[in-house]
Amino acid sequence: MTEVLTTIAVEAREESPLWARSVLPEHERELDPVFSPLAPPEFAVGVESVYEAYLVHYGRPRLFATLDADEAVLLGDYLYAHGLVRIAKAGGVPAVAAMAELISSCAALRADGAAGDGEAWVEVARALGGAPSGELVERALAWHGGRVEP
Repeated sequence: MTEVLTTIAVEAREESPLWARSVLPEHERELDPVFSPLAPPEFAVGVESVYEAYLVHYGRPRLFATLDADEAVLLGDYLYAHGLVRIAKAGGVPAVAAMAELISSCAALRADGAAGDGEAWVEVARALGGAPSGELVERALAWHGGRVEP
């Protein structure tokens, strides 16, 4: 599964010199997927791209380091868009709608300082057709809790 996150970093590097500069050196990257193991495999790169965007905006990214807040906004938005393209290819309009609702509800939770974003990620994995075990859900939520600020 580390190839999922490696793919995101490689594609970002190829997309733009700005993103290439932001990609962390290989030895500094964290390559464990978090929420994609909860969803069907065809959504893996899309889900982790959108999640990395979320971390760029609201937490500690696994693959990128930006120079400033403006660059972080641009990079996060690029990753959201890139992830949604992948989601669209894998699941069409219903899958994109589920992810758009996730992005919107998580942004609202962050704006309100409310909890529940991790659970929203679990629910979108289920909406995409995943049937994760309790152990996988607990692992994902624990990892997520260590990457985002409450």
